[in-house]
Amino acid sequence: MHFARVLRGAGIPVGPDRVIDALRALEIAGIGNRDDFYWTLASLFIDRREQFELFDQAFHVFWRDSRLLERVMALSLQQVLPQTPTPEQRMLAGRLAEAITPRIGVSAAEVQPPPDIERDAGLTASERERLHKSDFETMTLAELAQAKRLISALRLPIPRVRTRRSRPDPRGRQIDLRGSLRESLRGGADLIPLRHRSFQRRHPPLVILCDISGSMSRYSRMFLHFVHAVTNDRDRVHTFLFGTRLTNVTRHLRHRDVDLALSAVVQAVEDWSGGTRIGAILKAFNLRWSRRVLGQNAVVLLISDGLDRDSGQDLTQAMERLHKSCSRLIWLNPLLRSETFKPLATGVRLMLPHVDAFLPVHNIASLTELGRAFRQPHTPNPAGVR
Repeated sequence: MHFARVLRGAGIPVGPDRVIDALRALEIAGIGNRDDFYWTLASLFIDRREQFELFDQAFHVFWRDSRLLERVMALSLQQVLPQTPTPEQRMLAGRLAEAITPRIGVSAAEVQPPPDIERDAGLTASERERLHKSDFETMTLAELAQAKRLISALRLPIPRVRTRRSRPDPRGRQIDLRGSLRESLRGGADLIPLRHRSFQRRHPPLVILCDISGSMSRYSRMFLHFVHAVTNDRDRVHTFLFGTRLTNVTRHLRHRDVDLALSAVVQAVEDWSGGTRIGAILKAFNLRWSRRVLGQNAVVLLISDGLDRDSGQDLTQAMERLHKSCSRLIWLNPLLRSETFKPLATGVRLMLPHVDAFLPVHNIASLTELGRAFRQPHTPNPAGVR
């Protein structure tokens, strides 16, 4: 039970049901063999490949000594890690330290391996700047909490567009015939005073299609905080989540309290951290929702890594129709965080020709750059750009 609490604090969703199943499994498998004990717990506590490294470190640190919780674990953690830990291993060590140290009274700074020292003649970057450039996937739990607070203050400055509706305006170019005649009847004047109108300008609808598959789990959860801030800052924001099915969560995100809003979203969505059927999902969206939400120069944000379980089936036709139904289609892909990224996956290659912009979304800085991209004048690009 204590080991499950450590895993849960480190970021692995281990609930009481899995603990009960683990106890029942251990009654059958026994605890006489360490390898059997290890793989029994791993089979019940892990449901994603990305969780294996964290589970492996937690297991060896926690079960190294039965009296571990009474000792300082800094040396134990350094023995588990290699002499030159990678950034991913340092991230896992930070999360594991945060999960275990509150129970033994050791600060997380003492547990983490010493950082590499780089000498720079310039000024040292502040903690805020470092957090802006940190990848969501490598953040510790404390850093994720700070990032959520910073994201809640971000806004998406989409320029206003002219609509077909007009309003009275003394400086407008369009003559208001009805208003001019009505004004002439009031005083019985021989001259007809001219009244003018101008076209109204308002924000276009913003439609967000967010991938919540297993490979996008950490990024999509952070981006939902950003979507909540945008939804409560302006009108006509429509949000859809998809994995193996399409779910409209617009109504839930309109709640002012972000915790209550995301809790309602979690209850409404049934396919968290599963597979991805991008082609089938976009086809269903075009059939059921496009005419409702893609009018009046709507802008579409597609957040996905492009890894399609159906190998691109129906994807080309669905993307082409989606692109033609909106004024601007922007694809946000966390895989662009790597400079060596190449569009080798089938889904990525089929989607790229039908987007107007291809941008990364992996940290706070990328969300800030997204706002700057909206300020730039839009030039349609049917061939797609990066």
